Amino acid sequence: MIYKYVVTLENTSRRLVDRFSILLSSASVLLFLLQYLSSDDKRMMQLIGAIVIALLVGINIFRLKKSGKSVTYSYALFVTALTWASMPYFPWLSALFLVMALVERQAKKNLEIGFNDDRIVFNSIPRKQYDWEDFTNIMLRDNLLTLDFKNNKLIQRETADEEEGEDDCSEEEFNNYCRERIHKLV
Repeated sequence: MIYKYVVTLENTSRRLVDRFSILLSSASVLLFLLQYLSSDDKRMMQLIGAIVIALLVGINIFRLKKSGKSVTYSYALFVTALTWASMPYFPWLSALFLVMALVERQAKKNLEIGFNDDRIVFNSIPRKQYDWEDFTNIMLRDNLLTLDFKNNKLIQRETADEEEGEDDCSEEEFNNYCRERIHKLV
């Protein structure tokens, strides 16, 4: 669907997702090495998995520190899932790591909100749709989007810093559009 306006909100949980991925991958590396060293049944998958995961996490940490750009740990989480599947205990953890690998990118994406004449759609998992009549006020001012619901729920989030393009509209134009849509229904 094509929206009249799309507002991109800053994702404040990126660092938390990164830290969680690093913590779980690192803990898994330690458990894989412990299992490999203490077991009579030496499985190379545990040793190779631990080394590959440690390398992937280390490379990502280096890239993050060097460039400051966002990195993804989905490959490390995927290898962790494969290695957990080879473990003699808790192989069901591989399913959890596989799910984390699949949703990690979505969890780190900026949230987009599409505004159209008939509804407002949050591009999230699961996708949320609201009618204009659910709001008392919607305002964008100084890179802060405020969504005031009729049920007294209030959402205030910073918009993502994006380059000014020719497709961008002014805050005043967006606010006037929202005001018209809300008051048209009253």
